[in-house]
Amino acid sequence: MTEKSREEEKLSFKEQILRDLERARERERRTGEGDAATFVPPIQNDTPSTFSDLEIEDSTEDAVGDSIASVGDVLKKAPTVLPRRDSELSEPVSLEQENPNLEKVAPVGIESAEPKEDEKSFNEVTTKIAVSYKTADKVEVAVSPLMENEETSSSEGTGDQTDRSRRSRREGTKPAKKKKKSKAKGCLLTFLVLLVLGGIGGFFGYGYVQESLKPVDASSKDYVTVQIPDGANVQEIGSTLEKSGLVKHGLIFSFYAKYKGADLKSGYYNLKKSMSTDELIQELQKGGTPEAQAPVLANLTIPEGYTLEQIAQTVGQLQGDFKEPLTADAFLEKVQDETFISQLVTKYPNLLGSLPTKDSGVRYRLEGYLFPATYTIKDSTTVESLIDEMVAAMDKTMSSYYASIKEKNLTVNELLSIASLVEKEGANTEDRKKIAGVFYNRLNLGMPLQSNIAILYAQGKLGQKISLADDAGIDTTIDSPYNVYTHLGLMPGPVDSPSSDAIEASVNQTKSEYLYFVANVEDGKVYFATTKEEHDQNVAEHINSKLPQASSSN
Repeated sequence: MTEKSREEEKLSFKEQILRDLERARERERRTGEGDAATFVPPIQNDTPSTFSDLEIEDSTEDAVGDSIASVGDVLKKAPTVLPRRDSELSEPVSLEQENPNLEKVAPVGIESAEPKEDEKSFNEVTTKIAVSYKTADKVEVAVSPLMENEETSSSEGTGDQTDRSRRSRREGTKPAKKKKKSKAKGCLLTFLVLLVLGGIGGFFGYGYVQESLKPVDASSKDYVTVQIPDGANVQEIGSTLEKSGLVKHGLIFSFYAKYKGADLKSGYYNLKKSMSTDELIQELQKGGTPEAQAPVLANLTIPEGYTLEQIAQTVGQLQGDFKEPLTADAFLEKVQDETFISQLVTKYPNLLGSLPTKDSGVRYRLEGYLFPATYTIKDSTTVESLIDEMVAAMDKTMSSYYASIKEKNLTVNELLSIASLVEKEGANTEDRKKIAGVFYNRLNLGMPLQSNIAILYAQGKLGQKISLADDAGIDTTIDSPYNVYTHLGLMPGPVDSPSSDAIEASVNQTKSEYLYFVANVEDGKVYFATTKEEHDQNVAEHINSKLPQASSSN
């Protein structure tokens, strides 16, 4: 027995184990300072040999010795692992969790210190592992002195591991700053790229939006009928227009309408693909019709008091791609078509029952029977249908007066003839009622009407600008059935298309004793008289005095 063996024999088991553990920790500190992540198990390879040299006489000590030897062998051959990252060392790792193939070491009564075949083959690879054991204070376990030292070593090893983790975190601070700088550069680069792309996208996006606001088909003349339901929002309206082929993008239309603050209304609309977005919005703000109607190609307005020839000229001024040419000549030709007139008489008997005959001396049989109003020119409009529509409007206006006309013992033709004169002679309702009363008084007395309006019609000047001098110098001797200076009674027919106001004034005239009146054609004022002397005085005062004096020449 060597001196070392004798020295060890003097020490108790616990003291020997503590000594060995202290030696192991000292070696670990010297060799492991460079590698903080590596942990060497505290039990040395010479432990089993140390245990085998000891002579134990007591049977209990033998059992304990065998148990310690077995533990030593297991720890000697336990695998080690490579250094782990800080995150992996945050919690202690048990031997059982790291290597499930290893069998638990019983504290007492171990039959054999030799590992099993599978354990031997597994443990041939030498690795290092940080091991810590958690013990419960309230659990009493029969352990040997070696196991107590092992627990102490594990706790101390855990502390060392925590210190190394803290150092690792401190050492990792500098790389984090570098990462932050790199991340900042990356964000800046990304921002610049997005800025450039945004500028390019904005340029092309603006052009795309501008193109979307243009007409879908600028050359299209066709109408598309669409319905905007009640309560539809601007997005729904845009979608409807897009589906109808009226806008390129319904979403862009809705955004643009919101930007304009447009108040789009419901109803039926006839719209064209040649309309721009602004034109569509303008139409949709007007409000649609309750029911679907044929598209309106143009609007025709016939002023009150227009002659048939003036009406024809107005029709000829219409612009548009119509089903058939709407010219002045075509219009005049149709209103003189006897076959067409016969069809109208059959269709509107109350209005046209007293229509003057062709040989009555009238210039146009339908003169005065076309009601002055605004008419819509549709795709289906023809000259014939337009005339029919005008006659129908007059029939509708006159329908409430047919009974009163009969009570007056007049025909519709006579009433319209009076109304056509009243239309031009008076400028307001009151004057027109008084003028109609004068005409009825003169007719009842067998006096000529003496209206310059009829003479102007006979001369083909009605509707032209007439000065006060022209009116005063009118030829009252003209040979014409319309000369109501030389012919008693009424003209063969109306001389213009009277308004509803003139018709009303002629039906419900003002009853008076007036037999004369003179009108200033320049200011529209009318002066009434009961006697011829009063009338001549009004003419001299209000007409002749205002005429330019004729200059003498040598």
